[in-house]
Amino acid sequence: MPTFDQISHQLEHQAIEVPSWAYGNSGTRFKVFGSAGTPRSVQEKIADAATVHRFTGLAPKVALHIPWDKVEDYSALRRYAQDQGIEIGTINSNTFQDDDYKLGGLTHHDPVIRQKAIDHHLECIRVMGETGSRDLKIWLADGSNYPGQADIRARQDWLAESLAAIYEQIADDQRLVLEYKIFEPAFYHMDVPDWGTALGHVQALGENATVCLDTGHHAPSTNVEFIVAQLLRAGKLGSFDFNSRFYADDDLIVGSADPFQLFRIMFEVIRGGGYGPESDVAFMLDQCHNIEKKIPGQIRSVLNVQEMTARALMIDREALKAAQEAGDVLGAHEVFMDAFYTDVRADLAAWRETRGLPAHPMRAFAESGYQEKIEADRVGGTQLSW
Repeated sequence: MPTFDQISHQLEHQAIEVPSWAYGNSGTRFKVFGSAGTPRSVQEKIADAATVHRFTGLAPKVALHIPWDKVEDYSALRRYAQDQGIEIGTINSNTFQDDDYKLGGLTHHDPVIRQKAIDHHLECIRVMGETGSRDLKIWLADGSNYPGQADIRARQDWLAESLAAIYEQIADDQRLVLEYKIFEPAFYHMDVPDWGTALGHVQALGENATVCLDTGHHAPSTNVEFIVAQLLRAGKLGSFDFNSRFYADDDLIVGSADPFQLFRIMFEVIRGGGYGPESDVAFMLDQCHNIEKKIPGQIRSVLNVQEMTARALMIDREALKAAQEAGDVLGAHEVFMDAFYTDVRADLAAWRETRGLPAHPMRAFAESGYQEKIEADRVGGTQLSW
């Protein structure tokens, strides 16, 4: 098995986008919980995101959500982020919080509503131009609750037409990234419920259209790493939304519910060429910190991804292949598990120190006084996540 020193140089390539909405107030279906230090503006969200990067060196970009993060001057917002030491990342659209979208947005039976949803995405593309963002990520709440409520076939046609109208405005250096979700808020059917539906639509659009895989958007017992392998094989894995789940789309800290799954996913990403300087796959968090503090929650998240990436890099690929080709079932499994059970936390701490980062980012943040400062300064902050 490779040593940590032998794989440590590959960790230089790791970059994880953090979402602006992770720093706002969030909650369950029943209540949105207020928290001390909640940002009062998108600038304060960006400042918090930049704090995660300063303590970890892992989060050089922050994703925005429109209209949650809408401002008058996006070029100025870009400069503000750069002054904080980070860049604006993915621009996420929103067609699920307007009354007009009650029965759908890009798939609505009324062409006027569909055009409104298209126009919103064109606005997001303009934001991308001003912020220097590469990716427009589309997640749709569109679907139906009851059999017979909607024309499922027609909605797929309308979706294809709507996406084509949006994709036509995507620049050569930009991408459309389509996310899927198995259920919720629609329960009879979602218009983009799985990776196959998303893949079919982006393949019809063109080279600059890809799929976003949210690790929480699958049925129980789904082999997510198989989907990762398939999308990489097709050249259509655009990005991840990392989080963890116990029951449904729980948006828990990535790696908290099933760290072994995160390890398996990262192995397939590495094996499939989705990690490293030549890869276009974007790694992003999509989490809501309902009861824990926001910034430590994001720090813990990016560290979890880094740790499982290091372990996945330590799999002895030659020994694994030899065991697989020899039909040595348990031998191959042992190679896999040896890497997973390797504790790399002390090695990562030393690796950070050589790069001028805190050996223990969680501890360093707690001792920095940043949390106490924002709690004292940001009285009345009401920025929401969902």
